[in-house]
Amino acid sequence: MITVDRNLFQLATASSCYWFRVTEHGHVEHLHYGRRLPAAQDPAALAVKRTAVIGGTIPYTEDDELYALETMCLEWSGVGRGDYRTSPVQVVGGDGAYACDFTYRKHHVQSGPMVTEDLPGPTADPDQAQTLVIELADDAAGLGLTLEYTVFVDCDVIARRATLRNKGSKPVSVRALSSLMVDLPAPDLRVLSLSGAWIKESHLDDRPLGQDTVVISSTTGVSSNLHNPGFMLAERAGTETQGDAYGFNLVYSGNHRSTIERDHRDVVRVTVGINPTGFDQELAPGQSFESPQAVMTYSHSGIGQASRNFHDFVNQHIVRGAWRGRPRPVVYNNWEATFFNFTADRLLDLARQAKDLGTELFVLDDGWFGQRDNDHTGLGDYDVNVNKFPRGLPHFADRIRDLGLGFGIWVEPEMVNPDSDLFRAHPSWAVTTPGRQPSLGRHQLILDLTQAVVRDHIVDKVGRLIDDTGVDYVKWDFNRPFTDTFSPRIADQGEFAHRYMLGLYEVLRRIFWTRPHVLLESCASGGNRFDLGMLCFSPQIWASDDTDAIERLSIQAGLSLLYPPSTMGAHVSEAPHQQTLRNTPLATRFNVAAFGCLGYELDLDRLDEAERDEIRRQIEFYIAHRSTLQYGRLHRTDRACGAKPNKVVWTMTEPDQSEAITGLYQTLSQASEGFDQLPVEGLAPDGHYRVQTYPQTLSVAALGSLIKHVLPDVVLPPHFRLPDTIEQYDAYGVTLEDGIFLANQYMGTGYNEHIRVLGDFGSNLYLTTRLPAD
Repeated sequence: MITVDRNLFQLATASSCYWFRVTEHGHVEHLHYGRRLPAAQDPAALAVKRTAVIGGTIPYTEDDELYALETMCLEWSGVGRGDYRTSPVQVVGGDGAYACDFTYRKHHVQSGPMVTEDLPGPTADPDQAQTLVIELADDAAGLGLTLEYTVFVDCDVIARRATLRNKGSKPVSVRALSSLMVDLPAPDLRVLSLSGAWIKESHLDDRPLGQDTVVISSTTGVSSNLHNPGFMLAERAGTETQGDAYGFNLVYSGNHRSTIERDHRDVVRVTVGINPTGFDQELAPGQSFESPQAVMTYSHSGIGQASRNFHDFVNQHIVRGAWRGRPRPVVYNNWEATFFNFTADRLLDLARQAKDLGTELFVLDDGWFGQRDNDHTGLGDYDVNVNKFPRGLPHFADRIRDLGLGFGIWVEPEMVNPDSDLFRAHPSWAVTTPGRQPSLGRHQLILDLTQAVVRDHIVDKVGRLIDDTGVDYVKWDFNRPFTDTFSPRIADQGEFAHRYMLGLYEVLRRIFWTRPHVLLESCASGGNRFDLGMLCFSPQIWASDDTDAIERLSIQAGLSLLYPPSTMGAHVSEAPHQQTLRNTPLATRFNVAAFGCLGYELDLDRLDEAERDEIRRQIEFYIAHRSTLQYGRLHRTDRACGAKPNKVVWTMTEPDQSEAITGLYQTLSQASEGFDQLPVEGLAPDGHYRVQTYPQTLSVAALGSLIKHVLPDVVLPPHFRLPDTIEQYDAYGVTLEDGIFLANQYMGTGYNEHIRVLGDFGSNLYLTTRLPAD
């Protein structure tokens, strides 16, 4: 809801509000972002005061020495007018000057979200969102600036965008344009961001914000696994359930930069947008440049609620089309079972086994095309490998469907191997810098998507592949970052990175928005491009090539700061894990992957019958509770088992509070450990519930000779699996929120059926269901 009262602008969501006003000199002054206030609140009480001259500052005009931009909370700032904090814009004018100063001209309010022609953004019906458009200008520089604010009321999210126009008579050069800037008078904040690398994506960095500037950025050409574009600011003493929290993210998949700067007056300036490194966009007279959209949210109830705001926003307004709110299928992917070494018969055998276990869709991974027997050759070619598929790919896909499985396929359309028919025919289609030896990553180059002919080629090849084989699911990979960025089709190479991203969005739009039945899962060496931009096309994203369940606890928890479980590809693989050599129990591998889009990716020939039975039960349970696990309300418990450092607890709760599933994970065991208390959050306080352990089994072989102490007089058959302890309790929601006490863990003194055997990397799932009213 947007209300305008003369120079005061009030933006209200269900639980928050965002206020600003136009000052006497025409600047847009930020007043409040926080809890929802009465509309009648006097804005004078919210404004940071300027009643004394602060030494060292520069007054905006000689006539008003109290009006210094550096001392104000602003919605937007310029360059060269006395505000020395990070500027959201840098423009070199036709006269070579950098100075710019934008002041208010007019505004209007419209129904629905912003509409962009080339960039993806959130969608909504006209009655679900409202947009405020503020027009600013710098007449001396011949520039116009539009600030747009879209309010998504139910999600407590506000989207923002800036558009810069050249209104002068000479070209100007845009060196930086943020999507969002805001000044928050908040002295005691910490920064929560996601950083990492390949196979260790999205680990949470949580650090206090001092009087300095924190920069979160990527120059890799993609949003990157080094620093995700999203982050949060939270009170230093805040928790998952208490305190103020602000969330920010960018609907963009390329180079990005966010700055969080705390000045000497404890005002925190936040900017979010495209990374200015190597960026240079020339605007001829009359031309404009629009930034990607940025989004922000606020919670007074801790970090967890801010995350849930973003989760609702992604599920309702970022993911679109036929897969919005739709259950994600349980997939089987052949990669870790076969790598490049397979035949059609071998894959069909795996598919039969996968169907018998209960999976719903078979994914044919890398190696099906050209001479693709390793990662040195074949990328860019789409002719099927006849040695592996002598009867063709459509025939193979039909055989998969005859088994009752959907058919999915892996592609990497943005890449080319030098050893490929495509590169030999069109070497100018690859991204290289003239006069330099190109840098190969994974033995491949990137195709130049700034060229229309390249985009047309990809759309044609991938589109025909989907149509000819009746593909239900596509895994779209991107296995190297950018180097040697140059295109002969671009006059100013400072435009390359952004124009590449526009080219990618065009390709995805043309392929998948015209085929809405196809489920796209994007991937970039794992989670190297996990962002809101890709989620506008790809309802789920492969979170990491690391499928070690203990590593996935950090990866999926980190991602959940910003993104819902319905977007996270999560597979059960073999152990010891290829990425870490850690040997985790089959139960834990499932218990972690269940908090995402479940899949299996292991050599099924190596399973014994007891393990097959276990997996059948896992998939049956997941499908029965898929709505809760994919679309429930996520609660990350920061007081797990009394805040023990070796415990992680997640809960997914149905929105109607009728059901919850809780995962309790133990990273490392401790000798003679104290009691474990299980909180189940998000339920109705006065609701009456039953909590039950999800039945699982333990590998007796993993116990070694200790089994003689557990069952000394029993001869066990090979591959026997021991039933784990089952617990059941009835309790009210208020009791469950505080936590219920669980049975003891193994203490080294013997075993009985009431002892929980977790050990290193053990875990349990607990199903909570609401009991009928008395």
